[in-house]
Parts: sequence; C-alpha cells; structure tokens
Amino acid sequence: MTFQDLNIVPSILKALAQENYVKPTPIQEQAIPPVLAGRDLFGCAQTGTGKTAAFALPIIQLLSEQPAGQQGQRRPIRALILTPTRELAIQIDDNIRAYGKFTKLRSAVIVGGVSQKGQEESLGRGADIVIATPGRLIDLMNQNVVDLRHVQILVLDEADRMLDMGFAHDMKRIVAKLPTKRQTLFFSATMPPEIAEMVKSLLVNPVRIEITPVSSTADRITQSVYLVDKPNKLQLLIHLLQDKSIVSALVFTRTKHGADRVVRGLSKAQISAQAIHGDKSQNARQAALNNFKSGATRVLVATDIAARGIDIDELSHVINYNLPNVPETYVHRIGRTGRAGLSGIAISFCEYEELPYLKDIEKLIKKKIPQVEDHPYPMEAAVPAGKA
Repeated sequence: MTFQDLNIVPSILKALAQENYVKPTPIQEQAIPPVLAGRDLFGCAQTGTGKTAAFALPIIQLLSEQPAGQQGQRRPIRALILTPTRELAIQIDDNIRAYGKFTKLRSAVIVGGVSQKGQEESLGRGADIVIATPGRLIDLMNQNVVDLRHVQILVLDEADRMLDMGFAHDMKRIVAKLPTKRQTLFFSATMPPEIAEMVKSLLVNPVRIEITPVSSTADRITQSVYLVDKPNKLQLLIHLLQDKSIVSALVFTRTKHGADRVVRGLSKAQISAQAIHGDKSQNARQAALNNFKSGATRVLVATDIAARGIDIDELSHVINYNLPNVPETYVHRIGRTGRAGLSGIAISFCEYEELPYLKDIEKLIKKKIPQVEDHPYPMEAAVPAGKA
C-alpha cells in the first residue's frame, strides 16, 4: 500500500516524498479513504500511530480542490482542528504546512500563553485551516475576531485529554457556533463513557477505526523499573545519566515544581536539562522543545500536559521519575519513544507509595515490568522481586 493507492493528489505526494513518508501507517490506510469520501470518522488511536497525517492529508486535499473564496474577500475558515495543548497545536500546524507546501492553503494557530496580536493578524490575512486550543479560541470568539460560520470540517484531536483538562464546556460552546452540516473527525486514545456520549451526539453514521488499544505497549520499547526511595530518585537519575548511550531523555514528573526541582539538580550535576510545563510561557516552552529536538539540551523534564504533544522521532529514552496514578498515562508516556520504527527504552522509578500504581500498570499492559535490582540506591523497605 502506498499513498498513491489512497488517491492522494500529486501536489501532496510530492510534499510527502520530501518528508520521507514511504508508506501509510494502519490508521492512515483506514482513515484517509472515508475522510476523502466526506464521511464522519471516530478514531480510537494512541499517540505515535500517525493520526495527524490521517486527518491532515485528506483535509488539505478536500480544501485545495475547492476555491478559497471570492476574489478580494478574506478567505473563510473552512477547517477547524481543536487540540488540548499549545505544543500539539504547533506540531499539527508544522505538519499541515509541510504536507500542504505545494498547495495554496493557509493555516493559523490560535493558542493561549502568547500575545493574541499575531494570531489576529493571521486571521486577518485569511486562514483556510485553524488549529486551536479551546480556551484562546473562546476568547477570540467573544471578541468577534473569529468567524466559524463557514467551517466544513471539524477535527477534535485528543478529545479525552481535552475533557481531562476541563475543556468540556468550551468544546460545547465552540461546536454550537459551527454549521450543523459539516464533516466531523473525532480522535481519542481512550474511550471513557463521556467520550462515547460525545461521539453519539456529534457524529453522523461515523466510520469507526481502532488502532493499537491503549493497554498495549509497543513491543520495540524495552521497559524496566527501579525500586527506589523518594529522597534518592534524583541521585539515581544522575547516576543513570552518566551513561553516554542515553543520548536524549524525556523525564516525566508528577508536578510542575517537581520538574523544576529535577532540572536544578541535573544542572548542578553538569547535565544539560530544561523543563516544559504549564507555568512556562509559550516562548519558553517552544525554546525548550527546540533545544531538545536539536540536541542542544540532553534532558527534557515534563509534566503529563506534554505527554501527548511532543513528537520527536529519535528519542532514545523515556524516564518516569514519578509513576502516574492513571495506568493509561504510562502507555502514553512511554509511547514517546520507539517511534517511526525505531527501538526505545522506558525506565521507571517506583517509590514505596507508588507500588500500587506499578501493580495497576502491569495489570493494564498484561506484563510484568522487569525490575533492576543491581543499582546503588535500592529501596530501604525492599520488596522481593515478583512481589511488587
């Protein structure tokens, strides 16, 4: 199967070739034809499955086949992509610009945390596709800066994460301003009852696609767990990072303060590290992400807000400094590595209070995570292997 087999037009095929896209992923194979045919779609797919291209490619093709609006008039917003985080919005926009570089389409990003002036200017010039986080979009709607009356295609990406972040009310307000006759594409990594309800209320006779259930962790990711007392976690992290084969590491902490603390500790140990979380300005977050992608920073310390918004093809290690209390989050976190067909390594630290979380994670993924016993900071209340 090739992208040509999916009836992608030559202008987009040319862009895909430049991006080194060789063959479509399973979700792209299954989603692109029905979306091109104008069908509503519900995709249950976790991060790393290639779903951005699964909706972006057909949207670019559908919109580029139509005129952008009457000569001399500002082009209307014809596709709206709602997403939970600023990082993810920027990443989707980067992809759309890359895939659509040989079309005449324009896109704009609407996110909080930065001045809205530049965003207003982008909208003023006209944008066919808008990628937005719900909060800032509502702000601009209230100021009558955004006109959603011409939207033909709505994408709700990472819908479960948007609900987790308290955007349910904003999402309903946005949808209420859209034309009732439209195409809706809905993506979620999990299927809680609230998502099932939303799918029922928003989609008309949708095509349903399920790729890689959330309980599965990629076979190419090597997992291990270190039992360690809480006060020794930083020293254990520094100890592991002495290994130069850890080229890049994404470290997850539970809190924003925890992320900043880890960065301070690593910096003192002469290990280049930066934090990315909700209290950082948009510019600071983007700079940290760019430094990490370029290799200028070896360690990026993040809270879960970044778990689904960081797209780095060659990330060698994910380290869970704190285990998450929601087992599905573990799957999303470690899914940041082992992408694009590469192998990856996921290391977890587990303190005594987190032992129940470890048990829940192993139950979800239906496998025991191998325990590393030979390390300099073993848990004082050591639990024998196999009893965790």
